Amino acid sequence: MSERLFAPWRFEYVQNADRQNATGNIFLDLPAENEDRKNLILYRGKTAFVMMNAFPYTSGHLLIAPYRQVADIPDLDDRELLEINQLVKASILWTRQVFAPDGYNIGVNMGRAAGAGIPIHVHWHVVPRWTGDTNFMGTVGDVRVIPQDLLQSYDLLRAVIDAG
Repeated sequence: MSERLFAPWRFEYVQNADRQNATGNIFLDLPAENEDRKNLILYRGKTAFVMMNAFPYTSGHLLIAPYRQVADIPDLDDRELLEINQLVKASILWTRQVFAPDGYNIGVNMGRAAGAGIPIHVHWHVVPRWTGDTNFMGTVGDVRVIPQDLLQSYDLLRAVIDAG
C-alpha cells in the first residue's frame, strides 16, 4: 500500500533549490535583505540575531547566529558570546510562551562533520520538544510533521517579542 503525504508549501523550495543566495550563506544574505518576516528573522541584536529554521525539526525551531561570519566558537569575541547566550535564553522564554514545550534540545553546529549545512558560520539551534513528539513519520519515513504554518508561528513569536 502506497501512502502519500502532500506538502504544497515545499514546492517553492524544490523549485528554487538550485538557486543560491548571493554568498550561499543565509546567515549573511538574509539579514542584509531587511525583509525580516519573509526571511523569518525574529530578532536583531547588536552582534547576533534569531531566525526561525525554514526546515524545522519541530514547531518553534530557532537558529541563532552572529552577523559576522565566524566558523569556530573560539573566534567569537566576548560581546558576541554574551549576546548569543542571552539570545538562547530569550528564545527559550519566547517559545515557552507560544508553544509550551516539555523540554528543549539546544546545540551548536560548528563544522561540516557536526552537521552544519553552512560550516563556515557557527550557529545555535534551539529546538522545542514535547513528550512523545517522535512518531512513526520521523522514525520510519524520515518526515517531520509540523502542525503550524511557519508564518503563523512567526507572527505568534513576534507578538511575544514585541510585547517585551
